[in-house]
Amino acid sequence: MITVSLCMIVKNEERILARCLDSIADLMDEIIIVDTGSTDATKQIAAGYTDKIYDFTWIGDFSAARNFAFSKAGMEYIYSADADEVLDEKNREAFRLLKETLLPEIDIVQMYYANQLSHGTIYNFDKELRPKLFKRLRSFQWQGAIHEQVNLEPVIYDSEIEIRHLPENNHKDRDLAAFAKRAAEGDRLDKRLHNIYAKELFISGEDKDFITAREFFRQSCHDTERSVDEIKEAACVAARAARICGDAEDFFKYAMKVIACDGCAEICCELGEYYLAKQDIDEAIVWFYNGAYETESILNIHSGGDMPLHGLARCYRAAGNSGQADEYERLAGEWRIPGGAEKE
Repeated sequence: MITVSLCMIVKNEERILARCLDSIADLMDEIIIVDTGSTDATKQIAAGYTDKIYDFTWIGDFSAARNFAFSKAGMEYIYSADADEVLDEKNREAFRLLKETLLPEIDIVQMYYANQLSHGTIYNFDKELRPKLFKRLRSFQWQGAIHEQVNLEPVIYDSEIEIRHLPENNHKDRDLAAFAKRAAEGDRLDKRLHNIYAKELFISGEDKDFITAREFFRQSCHDTERSVDEIKEAACVAARAARICGDAEDFFKYAMKVIACDGCAEICCELGEYYLAKQDIDEAIVWFYNGAYETESILNIHSGGDMPLHGLARCYRAAGNSGQADEYERLAGEWRIPGGAEKE
């Protein structure tokens, strides 16, 4: 049976920390809690489960905090958890069985992170596989009778264990503020973070967040080292920000960049909103229809589903066609995220 160190970084989690630890503590051989500046009873609660509690001065870097926590682990594997996670009894048993049967060559175990759509997170799906269990020390062996080489790729196992994500609130204000700070400091953001920033804006952002992000994404549109997909998502943000600011010239400049790259549901909805505000109902209907039926979303899956359907209903209601408006409201109400997840 493998041994496992639980590593967590926490701050002001007194309301939910015990819930998390009660669901996993007995499955762990060691518990490492790294506190990044709690002012509540978080550390006192943690002390009921472990004496390995460490302080880490917050520097605005989650990776630094997690790496510090990992450095304190001493077991064969490390399980990384957040305080808002819970394992139910079925998945606790699956984790226990995993500990008994895991093959020694496995470097990383992925588990399903579930309940993503209940809290306005940046995700367009209800669950996904995430790396959660990591071999602390990897061994390296030569492979190949001829032209031998050391295998550097980790051996990953996709388990069926499902972790319930139960945050108390949406972290979008914290996350968007962190992105804005990095952008203001001149951080270019890699492709993954660039995409997450754009997604979080379209899923959870308010007008003020788009205005704050406007210049960063305008610059991204002209960054010759960005991919077509990155420029497309940047142009979506820049177009939305321009519409919010009433800058029609900039709005069409960036909207057309997206259209030139085959378009997407997000920009169709933006064009629909623009023409609806101008009371050009016929043109608004064209774009909302394209958003609902002719294009796909790239940032917020609702942009290709219930959002343009609601837009069509508003258009037909403004045109005095209540029957058609009611039909589109019905379709919007029945729309579900592909895969069977309930829409939020």
